[in-house]
Amino acid sequence: MTTIGSQLIDAATLMLTGMAVVFVFLTILVYLVKLMSKLVPQEVPPQATIPTTNAQTNTMPAVSPNVVAAISAAVHQYRTATAK
Repeated sequence: MTTIGSQLIDAATLMLTGMAVVFVFLTILVYLVKLMSKLVPQEVPPQATIPTTNAQTNTMPAVSPNVVAAISAAVHQYRTATAK
């Protein structure tokens, strides 16, 4: 049977070994990510095309004020009914 002292030394050695392995892995990962950011070009968003205005798109009928009032009243009634 081993003593508690030797078990604590074994545990500390195992802990330090694990921490060193994680530190080395994360360090390598950081440098690989930095390298990838330099090698891979940044994505450039495509240029937005300016839509041409046609006479047909501007001829859409506007919403009637009566419809707007009816929708507003319905929303108000719903909100007052559900707010307790």
